Amino acid sequence: MTKVAITGSTGFVGGNIAAALMQLGFEVVGLARQTPESELPWEVRVVNFQEEASIANGLDGCQAVIHCAIHNDFNKLVNDRVFAYDSFVGMTQRVTRAANSTKAQVIYISSDWIMDGSSHFTQESDPGNPINFYGALKSLGEQVIRDLAPDTGAVCRIGGVMGLHRTRKEMPRGQDVGFGYFVASIVQAIKAGNEFTVWTGERVNQIATPSLASEIGAQIARIIDLKLAGTFHLVCDEAVTRMKLAELTCEIFGLDSRKLRIGEPPEEALFPSGVPIDSSLSNRETKKRLQLGPASLEDLLNSFKVEWETGNVAPLTKRLVR
Repeated sequence: MTKVAITGSTGFVGGNIAAALMQLGFEVVGLARQTPESELPWEVRVVNFQEEASIANGLDGCQAVIHCAIHNDFNKLVNDRVFAYDSFVGMTQRVTRAANSTKAQVIYISSDWIMDGSSHFTQESDPGNPINFYGALKSLGEQVIRDLAPDTGAVCRIGGVMGLHRTRKEMPRGQDVGFGYFVASIVQAIKAGNEFTVWTGERVNQIATPSLASEIGAQIARIIDLKLAGTFHLVCDEAVTRMKLAELTCEIFGLDSRKLRIGEPPEEALFPSGVPIDSSLSNRETKKRLQLGPASLEDLLNSFKVEWETGNVAPLTKRLVR
């Protein structure tokens, strides 16, 4: 059985990747700074992420490591640039060197926000042109993989991630100026009988190619099984505006779309710097390399609806027969 380590397995994206991999027959090991408060369905190894040797010990017996862990306190990242750089770039360097020392494939989770928002359906070959500190840090992390693991490392860009949190009862936050948590926020609000305001404006990400968190994990399974390296866009086939996604969410989940409104976000919800208006990514080359067929936004939303109703991950992609 293939054993895969995941940094950030207690987080939103990492937890869904872990659950999807386990469903597909992988053995999962979470690497964490401390023992989780509650028991998880996968093994957790406590490591010191400041020490390469400690990370390498945590990777014992693992054929791959998926690096998801990030710090989400954006104000702290802005105010302490040394901390920010080490939390993203320095940690990626240590994880990658540890993976190299243990012969494990390293898979780095990046973001559509490494783009400047001036192009549509950006290709996998585009190195990016970030316009804010978060995008810059993720872009530098990508370069770590290219420099330290050019033949074995994989960069996986994701965007507008949909899904349920696997290690918490509630989502960590609601709608933000990106597309993350957007669909879940709509469903929660309208199911509770409330109106939902779809944010707009110059400091809001307006167009994206959303991802389903569990489907990210299923596609990473293909990357591991096929031992692929390079840059991949693990997103749906369609670009969508915020309002169109909101309307399609209402249609799929059977919600009253008359409760949708449009308006500016409150000042406190704005990102500390500019955001890409159009962060859509092309997945054409990724689909070829992963041997995948079409996956529409409607397909992903239907899978998310199954997850919402059952509590179980429901990725579209199946594991390759080997």
